[in-house]
Amino acid sequence: MTLPVRTFLLRRAAASLARRRRGERGSMSVYFALTTVGILIVMGLLVDGGGALNAGNRATSLAQEAARTAGQQLDPAQAIEGTAITIDPTAAQAAAQDYLAASHVQGSAQITDGGRTLTVTVHDTYDTLFASLVGQPTISVTGTATAHLQTQGG
Repeated sequence: MTLPVRTFLLRRAAASLARRRRGERGSMSVYFALTTVGILIVMGLLVDGGGALNAGNRATSLAQEAARTAGQQLDPAQAIEGTAITIDPTAAQAAAQDYLAASHVQGSAQITDGGRTLTVTVHDTYDTLFASLVGQPTISVTGTATAHLQTQGG
């Protein structure tokens, strides 16, 4: 092979390699951009999902404490007479609402079973961090607890 032919082949190979490299320019940037978006979505699900679970647990805990507080509001007239041990409905609901108001949440208290069962439901929200970027600023959570009035025989 003569020198001009060899030079021609080398130049042609270099030009072909340069064309191939130009065609791939930026392909890693697209990959990293898509991967970054995917990672941010997973992080958002983890952070906001965990936050919503914590808010739900908090709502349930507040409902339990409100139910315990309301369950201590016995009807004194019936208890002193010994005819029955029941919850004073007005005092129990007021105690539950006071507890929830002090905790800065909304909720309700229902008394059933002839004044022997009290159910408290708490409604709260979790302010999202990542989901707010896609139009979901809050997640609603609910917690419920039931207290049963127990008497000890004997």
